[in-house]
Amino acid sequence: MAEFSNNNAGASSSRSPPKSPMRVSPAAHSRSFSRELEADEQSPLLAPSKSSFDDDDENKIPSIGSRDTEQEENDWTEEEHVSRSSWYMFLLTLGGFGLQMGWAVEMSNGSPYLLSLGLDKALLALVWLAGPLSGVIVQPYVGIKSDRCRSRWGKRRPFVAAGALSTMVSVMALAWAREIVGGFYSIFGVESGSNAVRITIMVFAVFFVYVLDFAINVLQAGIRAYAVDCAPAHQQEIANAWISRMIGVGNIVGMGLGGINLPRYFPFLGNSQFKVLCALAAISMAVSVSISVASVRERDPRQDTMHPNSEDSLLQIFRSLWRSLFRLPPQISAVCKVQFLAWMGWFPFLFYTSTFIGEIYVEPFFEANPHMTQSEINAIWDEGTRRGSVALLVFAIVTFAGNVILPFLIVPTFQAPKPSNDLAATPLTPTHSLSGSYLSVKSSMRPTLQKRITTLLTKLQIPGLTLRRTWLYSHLLFCGCMWATLFTRSVLSATLLVGAVGICWAVTMWAPFALIASEISRRDAIRRGVLRARGRDAQLLAAGEDDSADQAGVVLGIHNVSISAPQVIATLVGSVLFHYLQKPRGTPGDTSVAWFFRLGGLCALGAAWLTHRVGEDKGEDDG
Repeated sequence: MAEFSNNNAGASSSRSPPKSPMRVSPAAHSRSFSRELEADEQSPLLAPSKSSFDDDDENKIPSIGSRDTEQEENDWTEEEHVSRSSWYMFLLTLGGFGLQMGWAVEMSNGSPYLLSLGLDKALLALVWLAGPLSGVIVQPYVGIKSDRCRSRWGKRRPFVAAGALSTMVSVMALAWAREIVGGFYSIFGVESGSNAVRITIMVFAVFFVYVLDFAINVLQAGIRAYAVDCAPAHQQEIANAWISRMIGVGNIVGMGLGGINLPRYFPFLGNSQFKVLCALAAISMAVSVSISVASVRERDPRQDTMHPNSEDSLLQIFRSLWRSLFRLPPQISAVCKVQFLAWMGWFPFLFYTSTFIGEIYVEPFFEANPHMTQSEINAIWDEGTRRGSVALLVFAIVTFAGNVILPFLIVPTFQAPKPSNDLAATPLTPTHSLSGSYLSVKSSMRPTLQKRITTLLTKLQIPGLTLRRTWLYSHLLFCGCMWATLFTRSVLSATLLVGAVGICWAVTMWAPFALIASEISRRDAIRRGVLRARGRDAQLLAAGEDDSADQAGVVLGIHNVSISAPQVIATLVGSVLFHYLQKPRGTPGDTSVAWFFRLGGLCALGAAWLTHRVGEDKGEDDG
C-alpha cells in the first residue's frame, strides 16, 4: 500500500551562485514576527507580504509576482525562521485525508468488486501490480516535472489539483463500469448480459484501476512535496507527523465506512456499497484538497531559473533520474536502502492480513469437517474475512494513536535556527517552539503560559529516543510480531498482534519521510542562504555544480521507487512460496500466509541493521 506514494525543501531549482548566509536585521526580524502574530490571530495562511500590513492599506494582499523579486525572496527568507502553528500544519496536510480515503476504498473493496465482475484470481494478481508499477514510473516523473514547474500557482499545487481531479474521475468511472459499458452497448442494441458486454466491462474496470493508481500517485507525490516546500526546515518532522495523522484518520474513516450499510443511508450516491464508498471518497478528496491548496501558498517558483538540462521527454527525464540516483546525499541514500528492505517485509502484511486472520478462523471448522460443500466453505470464509476487517480496523486505530502520541515522546532531530546575537537582544524576538511541541508564537503578551506549556511538553520527551532510533526499534518490533505468528492460534490473539503492528506502521508512515524531508529542506535553505552551512553541508556552497539530486521532486520520486520496487519483488517471491506451501481451499493446515509473514520479518531485521547507517545529525545551523 503506497504510501505511500515537499518549497523550502528542495523546491528551488535555481542554478545561480548561492547567496551568502543571511543575517536578518533586528528591524526585519521584528516585522517578520509581527506578521506571524497577525497571521496566527487572524488567518491560517503564511504571513502575508510586508506591504499587506502597511498602515494605509492593511487589507490588501498582493498577488503572486506583483512585487519585486528580491523583496519577495527576502520576505520568504524571514518567514522561514518562524515556526508554524498547528492550525497551519493541519491545513497544509489536510489533503492527506482525501488521499488515504482513495487508497482505503481501493485496497479494502477493490478485490471483491473486481471478482464480482467475473475477473479471475490469477488476473487479479496482475491487476494489483498497478500500484507498485505506477509508484516506480509516475512519482519520479511527476517529481522531476514539478521541480521544473514555473507556474504562477506554484510548483506543486497544479499537480496536486490535477492528481485529485483525475483520481475522482477514475474512481467514479470504476464504480459505474457496468452502467457505462452497458449504456454504450445499448446504443447499438446489444444485450447487457451478453459475453461481449461482460468482457468489455472487465477490460474497462481493469483499465481504470491502472488509471486510478497512476492518478492517485500523482496526487501523493504532489502532497508530499507540497508539505516539504511549505514547512520550515526545522519543522519537517512535525509536517510529516501531521501527514501521518491525516492518513490515519482517512484509514479509520475508510475502513469504518466499509462496515456500514451505506446504500441504506446514502441511496442518492448509488445502489451498491462500492458505488457509495467511491462517491464518499471522491467528495472527501475534493473538499480536503481544495481547502489545503487554497489556504497555503507556495514561494513563487518564477524566481528560480530553469535547470540548464530541463528535458521534457519521458526518456530524458528518466535518464536524469538515473544520474541523480548516484548523486543522492548520503543521508537520503541511507534512508532509501532501509526502505527497500523494509517494504519487502511490509508487502505481505498489508495485502494478506485479512487472509491470515481468515485462515485462523476457518481452521477449526475445516478440521472438524474437511468435506464441506463449496457453499459451506464460502460462508465460513466470508465470516473469516469479516473478522479480518475488524482486525484491520483495530490496526488503523492503533496507527492513528501512534501518529498522535509518538511525536510528543521523541526528541526532535532538527532544531530551529538559533537567532544571531543582534536578534537575541531584540524585544520582539520570538521563542521558536520545540519541534515536537506543535506550538507557534501566538502573542508576546503570554510568555509565561507559553513557557509553561513548552516546559511540560519537553518533559514528555524520552531522553535519547530520537526519530532514527524509534524507526530502528519499530523494525525489531515488526520482526518480532511476524515471528510471533508461530504461536498465534486464536482470532483474538491474531487481532492483538495486528494491532501491535499498528505502532510500527505509524513510525513507517512518519520517520523515513521526516528524515528525508528535513535533509532536503535544510540543504535547500543552505543553498539559498537561509541557513549557514557547516561540516559536510559546506559543499553545497560550491558554485556551478548540478544540485538537482537533492530537489524535493527528484528525491521523493527516487524514494518512492525504493518503496514500490520491493513490492514487485515480494509479489514474485510470494507467488513461488504459495505455489509450494498453499493447500486447496477448504483443506485444514494451510500456513502459507503465515510463512510469508515470517519471511517479511527477516527483511525487517535487515532493515533494522541498515538503519544504523542513517545519520542523527541534529542539523542545528545558525541563521
